Order: sequence, then structure tokens, then C-alpha cells
Amino acid sequence: MLSVHIVALGSECPGGVGPGDETTGPGQIQGGLLWSYLGHGARELDPNSVTPSRHPLNPAFMEYQSRVFGDVRVMVRDCPSWDLLDSDWASVRSILEQADIVVIKYSVNDKLAFQQVRNVYAPRLRPLLRHWGVPVILVAVGARLNDDGPPCTCPLCASDWSSCVPHSEGLQLSRDLGATYLELPSLNNFFVGRYFGSVLEYFMIQCLKQKAKERPDKRRGHRINEPRPPHLDQPARLPSVRVEESSFSQDLQWLLERGVQFADVAFYAGDSGKELGWAHASILCAVSPYFRQLLVGRQAWERPVSRCTCRDRDGPHSLLSTWDGGIDDLPRADGHPPGHLSRLVVKDPLLCLCLWETLMFLYRGAWEWEYLEEAIAEKLKNPLAVAQLIDRIRSFVGREKAPRETPTPRSQQGPLTLGSLFNSPLYSDVIFMVQGSVLPAHRAVLVARCDVMAAMFSGKYAEARSRVVPIHGVSSDTFLAFLEYLYTDTCCPASVLQAMAVLVCAEMYQVKRLQHLCEVCVCAYLQSMPSRELASTGISVIRLLKKAKCHNADQLYVWLLHFIANNYLIFSHKPDFLELSDEEREQVERLRWPSRGYLQELSEYQQRRRQIRKSRCSIM
Repeated sequence: MLSVHIVALGSECPGGVGPGDETTGPGQIQGGLLWSYLGHGARELDPNSVTPSRHPLNPAFMEYQSRVFGDVRVMVRDCPSWDLLDSDWASVRSILEQADIVVIKYSVNDKLAFQQVRNVYAPRLRPLLRHWGVPVILVAVGARLNDDGPPCTCPLCASDWSSCVPHSEGLQLSRDLGATYLELPSLNNFFVGRYFGSVLEYFMIQCLKQKAKERPDKRRGHRINEPRPPHLDQPARLPSVRVEESSFSQDLQWLLERGVQFADVAFYAGDSGKELGWAHASILCAVSPYFRQLLVGRQAWERPVSRCTCRDRDGPHSLLSTWDGGIDDLPRADGHPPGHLSRLVVKDPLLCLCLWETLMFLYRGAWEWEYLEEAIAEKLKNPLAVAQLIDRIRSFVGREKAPRETPTPRSQQGPLTLGSLFNSPLYSDVIFMVQGSVLPAHRAVLVARCDVMAAMFSGKYAEARSRVVPIHGVSSDTFLAFLEYLYTDTCCPASVLQAMAVLVCAEMYQVKRLQHLCEVCVCAYLQSMPSRELASTGISVIRLLKKAKCHNADQLYVWLLHFIANNYLIFSHKPDFLELSDEEREQVERLRWPSRGYLQELSEYQQRRRQIRKSRCSIM
């Protein structure tokens, strides 16, 4: 039997039950709003008792029940006094949790009781009612009384606001509680039966509909021997594809430490002429606008003006200057062919002492200011000198503000430094010819970022002594994407086929991280395709699997096997499914979704359903 539980709070009478009253007489309940609505059908739970039945968990609630809509049982738990709720709030909460409808009542002629409800109990009830989603009806009972005339039922009347609850305050309380607001001037048959009753019956009908949906199916055709459909498990989780952490800063650090063979900038002390170190013009120009103007400027007067504090004292070129016009053709160390060599004179004595730390800072992306400050402080042992040198380094790096004021994520610092050199002829010392396209590059960057390129340009190969290097077997777009990764440490192919092409190029030049990034891109593109597009696409996943195995993309190979198994019904009907090897097909069959067992159970279930329908038709 269906039932509806109603919890009623508050009293319709002015004054209600005082704080000192511990019991409530039956007349107060039997003359109340809900008792009047339920009429003669309302009865207490204990018919043999003279006093109303009390709830076992909280005696403040009195219980009675009736029937509506023929066979629907209505259980009412009514507490006419708010003060009685304070005795055991935990039991009050458990009673409210079982409620299907909550009715809150108050008298318009008892403003003190209303203010107590609004200020004390409403804030405690609001989160509970919103969490449970229980419908609430707020009922204002009684006619507002004027001092000099008959009762006034007009909501706009404000002559009795000092002693009565105005319409606006009751409406505002209903909005705070998310309740339906009603005003009943009296408890006669019209206001209780038709006005309040119609609203209460609406919520009871909605409650019964919700409970009917939650009940198990009890249709006439449903029997105990009705076959149940087989349970379909979720497909197996696809394996993850791991990508190594970026080694961009470490690669450039290696270039500074061991890439002297490709260095084209030499530093000398201004006072002694002693050689201080070697560097690479392409890296310096990419990191610092000061070096870019100093090394690339077409005229001598285009040299940068330092913004450090000693500029006015020592002249505009207090940090660095070129030697004898700057660029000369000199023989190179380690047997490297002659090339352009820029010799720079370091005028600043502090920079002479800490040139290696400064170059290491620039090569690692010019963002590790704290490490630079610690390294310089360990060498200079003078806080004032450390502050001066940090300020001068910041001047030619192009940062006016302190790095702590403008933080930048680590993942974006290093790779951004070489982005301006990508596909740029600035200080380019090698040109790749790919399918008629001219792609300029920089040996220093290629050697630092790719071991195969380092061997190609450092050994006794033709590429080591040639400025133009032809590339075969790779399209220009693919090789350009490969170079973009070397310069920016990012890979964003536009399609699955381009991602696979870049993967093949990365495997050719042994760049593992780029290969794994391409594997992630292929997985993301395929996984984002809906089933309909996956069934009609011209991309052959089976051939992608073969190519992944051929080019040592082990993670992608395993992922594609699971992907084919999870979409078995789509790929098993394609002609290229027969291209799988026996071992691969065995693994796909083992991982397939849905499984053979489920399909067999589904076939048996459908067959039994057809048999039951035929038997019913023959009986009819």
C-alpha cells in the first residue's frame, strides 16, 4: 500500500504551546489545519488511548493517520510548539528525513512566535530541506486585526504591522525556505478543503508518482519466471601512454658545457684580454634582446644601451662590447671548418667573475633567478655586489621588474626561449632541403636536442661540412613539425595521419619523447571519435597498429590492440581485420567487448522472450 508521510511544525493558534507546557491536549490537534483537512477519516495511531499518540523517538510529535484517494495512507506527525523541538534535535532531524511533505504553520496574530521561527528555526531547517529536496508548504492562518475596525484581510494593509505578521514578511520567509506560501483567514471548509487541500493534494500526487517509479515493475505480464536480460560489464580500461618529462633545459645546459665545437661567440676579459668562455650566438640572441642587438646590429651605433645603474658613470657600453668590429672569419677548434666568430669583451668586473653562472642561467631559459642569485652569492660573498650584478643581468635579459613579481610557470619558461629561432634565418648555419622546401636551422640547437643530429654534424659525414643538407623519405610538413618540437618542445599534429608521420620521423632520429607525444595524440584523436564516425572513417586502425609495431611504438601498439578489442563489433566487420596476425587476433578475441559469453546469453534471452510471446498469443 502506498503511503505519504507529512510532518507539520508550528501552531495555527496565537500563543501556541508555551515554553513551560510539556503536553498538548487532543483538542489542539483535532482543531488544527491538517486534522480539519483529513476530516472524519483522521484517526490516531492508538485508538484505545484517550490522549493523542506520541512519536517514540520524540514525544513532541503527535501521530495520526487517515486515508486519501481511496487506498493511500497519510501519516501525519504534528508538533505544535517550536520550543519542544530543542529537547532532541537529532530525533527531529531523523523524523524530517522521513517526511515526504513538510507543512509549517503560524498565526498572523502572533508576531513574536513568527520572529522566533524566522530567526532561530528557519536557518536550521533551510540546509536540511534543500539537501533532501522535500516540498514545503508555509501556511499563515488567521485574519489580521485592526485596533479601530473589523478584521482586515488585505495583504497591503499595514495598520496592524506592529502586532501582526505582514504579508511581505511571510512571503520572504517562504522564499528563504523554498516553500509554497498560503494565507488562510479561517479554518472553514472552503479555505481548508479547496484552497489548502488542492495544494496539499498536488504535492501528494507528485510524491505518489515518484514512489511509483521507484517501485519494482508489477505489471500483469511480469511473472517470476520472466527471463532477465544478461548483465553487460563495462569495457576494459585502455592502457595509459606515458611521456617522459621534458629535458629541454638539460639539453641546452649540455650544449654550453660540451658544445664548444659549435660555439661562435668568444668572451674575453676587458682588463687582461684573457679568454673567459665560449657560447652560441643563436641561443644568446633568442634569450636576450641585448645580445640580439649587439651581435646582429648592422652598424656599430646599433649596439644596445645598458639600463644598469652604472651606465651614467661608465658609459653606454659598460657591460659588453665587440672586439675589432665584432665578426671575423677565424679557424675553429677541434677541426671544425672556419666560420663566423664573434669576440665580445666583458667590461664589467663582476660579470667577468660570474660569466659562467650567467651563461648557464641564460641557457636554461633565463627564469631560474633564485638559483642564479645563490650561485653568484656563493662566489662573490658580497650582498651589495650580488644585487648590482643581478640588476645588470636583468637589464640585458630585458626584465625591468623582479622575477618574483611576475611569476611564470616552469613548463612554459625554457621552450619559449628558442621559439623565435624556429624556421628563422637569424644566425642559421644549416639549411634543410625537403621536397623543394627550404628550412633554415641552427646546428647548436639540433645537436643539443637530437643525438642523431649530433652524430651527423660532429662526425666525418658529408653533413658536417655542408651548409645544405637534403632530407629524403619525409614530407616537408612532417619535418617542419619535427623541427618545431626541437625548438619549442611541443607537438601539435593536425590529424591522426600527421601524428603517425611525425612519429615515424621521431623514430628515425631517435627522439623518444616526441615519439611518445605522437602516441598520445593518436590515442586522443581515435578516442574522441564517436562510434558512427569510427565505423565510416577511412583511417585504417589495423594499419596504424602495423605501423606502430614496425616503428617501435610499443605503447601505441598495446593501446591499439585494446582499442580494437573494445570496439570489436566495428572493426571485426572491416576487410583489413583479416590482416591481423594469429597472435594479435587471439589477444583481441580474449579482450573483446562485448564478450562471446555475453552475446550467447543475449541470444538465449531473446529466444526465450520470443517463445514467451508466442505462448501468450496462443493462449489469447
